[in-house]
Amino acid sequence: MVENITKPNLLKRFIAGFIDYLFVYGFFFAFVYSFGEPNDEGGYSVTGILGLVPIIFWFSIIVLTEVFLGATLGNSIVGLKPKSLTKNNGELSLSQSIKRHLLDPIDMFPFGLIGIMTIKNTDRNQRLGDIWAKTIVTEV
Repeated sequence: MVENITKPNLLKRFIAGFIDYLFVYGFFFAFVYSFGEPNDEGGYSVTGILGLVPIIFWFSIIVLTEVFLGATLGNSIVGLKPKSLTKNNGELSLSQSIKRHLLDPIDMFPFGLIGIMTIKNTDRNQRLGDIWAKTIVTEV
C-alpha cells in the first residue's frame, strides 16, 4: 500500500504547475501563431484537424509523461511524484492521470486559490483533481 504521509509542498507544486503549463501554453501559442489563420478579432485561429494538435500535445506532455515516466517535467524538476491510493505499487493509471489533469483549470483558478484551499484543508494535502483520481503527491 502507498504511504499516505504527505506535505502540502505548496511552493513546489506551484512551481511544477507553472513549468508544465508554461511549456504547454508556449507550444500552444507558437503553434497557433505559426499554423493559424488571422481571425476577425485580430488574433489567430486553427480549425479542423489542426485544432487537435494542441490537445494531443497536452495529453502527451502532461498525461502520458506522468503515466509512463512517473511525473511531469515540472514535478520531476522540483522532486514531487503523484502516487495512486488504489494501486499496491502506487503507480498511476491512465484514467487517474486524466482525472487529475482534467480538473487543472478548476484547481488553478483564480491564481491557484482553489487548489491551495483544497490542499491546505484535506488530510492528505490533495487538490480536487487528486481527490477525484484517488491520488496523492509526495516528495521523491
